[in-house]
Amino acid sequence: MKRTLGLFDATSISIGAIVGAGIFVVTGIAAGLAGSALIISMLIAGAISLLTALSFVELSAYLPREGGVYEFAYQLISPFTGFMTGWMWLVSNILTGAAVSLGFAYYFTAVFKGLPPTFIAAIICVAFTIMNYVGVRQSATLNNILVVAKLLILAFFVVFGLTSINTGNYLPFNPISAGVFQGAFYIFFAYGGFTRITVVAEEVKDPEKNVPRAILLSIIISTIVYILVGIVAVGLIGGAGLAASDSPLSEAIGTTGSRAAVLVVSVGGVLATASVLLTSILGVSRMTYAMARRNDLPQVLEKLHPRFDTPYHSIWIIGLTMTLLVLLVDLTSVVAIGTFALLFYYSTGNIAALKLRPDIRRYPRIISVLGLIACVVLLAFAVLESPSTLLIGLAVLVTGAMYHFASGRNRSSIA
Repeated sequence: MKRTLGLFDATSISIGAIVGAGIFVVTGIAAGLAGSALIISMLIAGAISLLTALSFVELSAYLPREGGVYEFAYQLISPFTGFMTGWMWLVSNILTGAAVSLGFAYYFTAVFKGLPPTFIAAIICVAFTIMNYVGVRQSATLNNILVVAKLLILAFFVVFGLTSINTGNYLPFNPISAGVFQGAFYIFFAYGGFTRITVVAEEVKDPEKNVPRAILLSIIISTIVYILVGIVAVGLIGGAGLAASDSPLSEAIGTTGSRAAVLVVSVGGVLATASVLLTSILGVSRMTYAMARRNDLPQVLEKLHPRFDTPYHSIWIIGLTMTLLVLLVDLTSVVAIGTFALLFYYSTGNIAALKLRPDIRRYPRIISVLGLIACVVLLAFAVLESPSTLLIGLAVLVTGAMYHFASGRNRSSIA
């Protein structure tokens, strides 16, 4: 694969994956659990993400390979663990793609009334599948434009919204409750994109330096954006108001009485969720490519297009799968199941980081230990809220293990 992505592209891919469904859609779900203490949920999710991000910084500097956490687990833990990690990554990000395409549709139909959301979601999945098919450079350029535009719109939301904040919406404020931690679980789903760039590491220039830098920059920028937007959103409409809407930021800015502001923020939701979907298809297609070249998945998925140099079979299969899912899925259940898978592969990422030799390690081992503990604690809160999430998550794990052993392929041991 060609190395065409610089530091700005790499950082933009990670920000594009983070600042999207979480801030524009999942904010409402989390607010329904945490209430006016939504900001605390965001801080907890950001802190937990940073711990795991530091593990991935170490891993990506040591092993900048296409496939990211799949490669880390494969080479540092075991081939079977690597497969299961890649499997759960695929499940998480395919569901993410379906969820954010629905988020895109909610905001799009808020701007253009009367259109069916599921139809719009399916159309955008197909459109971005085509974009990924023709090349990573084209996808990265479009993503850069989307990321800059949505950050500017979120800055507008913060500045304009500050003029209409009602401080009464911050009361009652209960920062220590099960709802706050459960809210953090859902917000963590949004932060999950910070490792997206590790999956396309072989397409980044000087990946040993640029991939770790992109991870840290994206976490810092995204956390600042989340906190500022969360403070203003709660101040405008309160936790209950955010929870009652499929497009919570548009609903929040609507309290200012400005139709123009609602339109601007709705466009921001369209752009934000679009960039997450674009990078989801990019990331999942590269994960299937990485797994296929080790024969963990059918080898047809590793074939590159002779002109575009993209894993085109992977791209079309993933894109069409997401398109079908948008007709079947429920957003809240998708977020829960997707986050279960995300916490699984972040846990294995932290374990892989603990396997690094002392001369390679950049940070104390306690960072990875804390990252692992935090992931397990968040998972426990998810199970308390929805026991079916655990059952479905375990079913996905068992299905992956059955496929692995039933396929019986001669798997690669490439370094």
